Amino acid sequence: QLQLVESGGGLVQPGGSLRLSCGDSGLTLDYYAIGWFRQAPGKGREGVSCISTNDGSLYYGDAVKGRFTISRNSAKSTVYLRINNLKPEDTAVYYCVARNRDCSTNVVAYAYWGQGTQVTVSS
Repeated sequence: QLQLVESGGGLVQPGGSLRLSCGDSGLTLDYYAIGWFRQAPGKGREGVSCISTNDGSLYYGDAVKGRFTISRNSAKSTVYLRINNLKPEDTAVYYCVARNRDCSTNVVAYAYWGQGTQVTVSS
C-alpha cells in the first residue's frame, strides 16, 4: 500500500519559487497517476495538477497554468511540483495524491493521500 510523503513546503516571498516532492518509502509510483491538491484556510480542496501513468499526460488547474510544472522521476520514484511566481493566494496545504487509474479532478477519486506540506506566501 502506498504511503505518500510530501516535502519542500515553506515560507516564501511573493514572486519566489518552490519545488514540492512526493515519494513513497518503498513502492514505485510508476503505476499510479499522481496529483496535487491544495487546501487554503477556510476553503475546500482544489485540484492543482496531475501526471498520468500511461502516457504521461499532464493536467493543471486554471489558477496555476503557466506557473506550476509537474514532473516524474521514475528512478527516484518521486513526483515533483515546481511552483514559480508564487502569489499570496497560493498559500495552502499541498497534498500529494495517487490513484491506480488515470488522472481525475474529483477529490474523492484518489485513494492515497499524503499528510500535506504547508506553503505560505508572504512578505
